[in-house]
Amino acid sequence: MSKENNVKLVVRSKKPCVKFLSENLGILAAFVVICGIVAVLSPVFLSVDNVLSVGRQISTNAVLALGMAIVIITGGIDLSVGAVVALSGTLCVGFINNGIPIPVSIIVCVGIGVLVGLINGIIIAKTGMAPFIVTMSTMSISRGIAYLYSGGLPLRCMRDDFAVLGTGYFGPIPLPIIYLLILTLVVWLLLSRAKFGTYVYALGGNREAAKYSGIPTVKIEVIVYTISGFLSGFAGVVLAARMFSGQPSVQQGAEMDAIAACVLGGVSMSGGMGKIGGTMIGALIIGVISNGLNLLNVNSFVSNIVKGVIVLIAVYIDILKKNKLMKG
Repeated sequence: MSKENNVKLVVRSKKPCVKFLSENLGILAAFVVICGIVAVLSPVFLSVDNVLSVGRQISTNAVLALGMAIVIITGGIDLSVGAVVALSGTLCVGFINNGIPIPVSIIVCVGIGVLVGLINGIIIAKTGMAPFIVTMSTMSISRGIAYLYSGGLPLRCMRDDFAVLGTGYFGPIPLPIIYLLILTLVVWLLLSRAKFGTYVYALGGNREAAKYSGIPTVKIEVIVYTISGFLSGFAGVVLAARMFSGQPSVQQGAEMDAIAACVLGGVSMSGGMGKIGGTMIGALIIGVISNGLNLLNVNSFVSNIVKGVIVLIAVYIDILKKNKLMKG
């Protein structure tokens, strides 16, 4: 092989990394600056234990953000993700405590998440009802079922063979981080390397044009919400294992964190635009901000204010970009 061909291969191999950096340079810079500020204010931040702790803590919200990103790219929204986490986790612990085998409990409860997502997708795609209304309703229903099943109280589970799902390690890396990496890769492949991804972006870019071009818009919309339900159900089971309990009150407001991660990562709230890599950086920023405020003993309610401001600014920037593109 000639030297010229070797150079071409090297350039090609670097293209994905170069593209990722160019697409996310701004948010990566913001992430580095935020980490630097927190590290200066709290030396504990960069310790190995804290870094792994942050990774474990953000894994749940990052998994939810994966599903939320796909939904938002189609022009929708899924407000039920946090409630599905609570429902699947609470039911899973309850089933295990009642003698149902752990593998069966996990499969059934992740399946419940899939079912909620499927219901969301079918109602939205078939009736034309606003995703905000549909998913807000299933959010209330899911959370209500979790409270009814548990009697409003946390359900304890001290089974080590279940807890290892959320507290175990693969080498030095916590298992929840491994799950996140695998799921991120799968979703990235779906959006960037499969026809499904082309359909998702087309649906969010122009729904009518996508429909008339032969794209099965109803099918794609149902699949998108089903994927979000699956990810929420899976995250709920893992979180219950990590907490040694199923709690019906857990992850209230998780949909806000997921949306914040998406808009920070460049996912347009009007649909048709967004990348999974940026979404994951957004999830990291949200996690670092929460962890940093906690390390600095700042009131936890401040975190909600910060995330709200971040979403407003990110959406406004998205609007400015859209307007600039339209004028250009």
